[in-house]
Amino acid sequence: MRRTLFEPDHEAFRETARAFCDRTLTPNYERFVEQRHIDRDVWLEAGKQGLLGLEVPEEHGGSGANDYRFNAVLGEELSKVSAGMSSCLGIHGDVVAPYLVDLCTDEQKQRWLPRFCSGELTTGIGMTEPSGGSDLAALKSTAVRAGGDWVLNGSKTFITNGFSADLVVVAARTSPEKKARGITLFAVETGMKGFERGRKLDKVGQPESDTAELFFEDVRVPHENVIGEVDQGFIYMMERLPQERLGGAISNLAHAKQILLETIAYTKERKAFGQAIGSFQHNKFTLAELVTKIDVTQAFLDQCTDAHTRRELTAVDAAKAKWWSADVQNDVIDACVQLHGGYGYMTEYRVARAWMDARVTRIWAGSNEIMKELIGRDLGL
Repeated sequence: MRRTLFEPDHEAFRETARAFCDRTLTPNYERFVEQRHIDRDVWLEAGKQGLLGLEVPEEHGGSGANDYRFNAVLGEELSKVSAGMSSCLGIHGDVVAPYLVDLCTDEQKQRWLPRFCSGELTTGIGMTEPSGGSDLAALKSTAVRAGGDWVLNGSKTFITNGFSADLVVVAARTSPEKKARGITLFAVETGMKGFERGRKLDKVGQPESDTAELFFEDVRVPHENVIGEVDQGFIYMMERLPQERLGGAISNLAHAKQILLETIAYTKERKAFGQAIGSFQHNKFTLAELVTKIDVTQAFLDQCTDAHTRRELTAVDAAKAKWWSADVQNDVIDACVQLHGGYGYMTEYRVARAWMDARVTRIWAGSNEIMKELIGRDLGL
C-alpha cells in the first residue's frame, strides 16, 4: 500500500540516510558485532551528514527540522541495517535529544548541543536499575545536595551506549518523602570521580550496540548539571516516553519488514521437491499473512507518527504502537526463520541474527505487559 505520510523533503532525506548506512554502517557491521560497539568515526560521520541533531535548533548546531517524520525516516533506514544500529543512534538522537533541547538552560545547551550534533559527544540515558526496570517511580539511586554540588550514589543497568557515552542523563531520587514526585535528572559526564562503568553486557542479540552497567559512588555532580527543575524528573520522563516508544515501534516494524522482504526473495530462489519453496500453498499463505500484518501495522504507525508530528500523540496510543509492533516484529521474524529452514538457525544468516535482536523489544521501553496495563487503565479498568 502506498504510504502518504512523507513529503519530497523526507524522501530526499531518506536518500541521505540510506547512503550513510550503505557507506558507513553495512560494510563495517561484522567488525562492530565482534568488538561489541560502533566506532567513534561512525558518530562523527553521522554528525557530518546532519543525522544527529534533527530536533536541535540551528543555533546549537542542529538542523532544527521540528518535524518528527525526519526522525521516523532515519529510524527506518537504520533498522534495515540492524536493530542494534537503530538502538545506538536512536537513543542519542531520538530519546536523549528532547531532554537536552526542552529542559536545558541556554548555558547547558551551548555547552553540550554543538558537540551532541557533531558526534563528538555521545549520550545515553540512565533510568533502569538492577532492582527493576518498568517501575521508574521506585528507583533507588539517590542524589543529596552538598553545597553547590549533588552527591550521587546508586547504579543503573541495561544502558544502551552505556560503555561509550560521554554524557548520561541519570534519574535519581532527591526527595525520598515525595516518592515519584521526588526524582531529578542529572547530566553525568565521563571523568567525574566515582562514575564507573561495568563490563559490556553479553546480550542474546544486538551485540553491536554497547550495553553496560553504570555505577555511581559519591559522584559530585555540579548543580549546573541538573536538567530541568529539581524533583520534576519523573514528570519529564513520563512526558517523553511516548516519543521513545513510538521511535521503538517505527524501528521494530522497519526491521521486520526488511527481513520479510529478504525472506520472500529467499523463498523464490530456494528449491525443494523441484519447485520454489514459496510456491507451496502453506508458505504462500504464510507470506500473504505476514505482508498483510506488516501493511496494517504500518498504517497505524504512520497515523501515530503524523499525530506526534502535530503534538497530538497520546501516551495510550504510543503504548499500543510499542507493544503491537514488538509482537508483530517477533511473529514475522520467527516465521521468516521457519521459512529459511535449518539455515534460519545459523548466525551467519541475517534472519537468525534479526530473530535474536528482536526479542528484547517486548521488554525494553516498558514491557508489553506494562503497555497493556496503561491501555487497560485508560479503559477505566
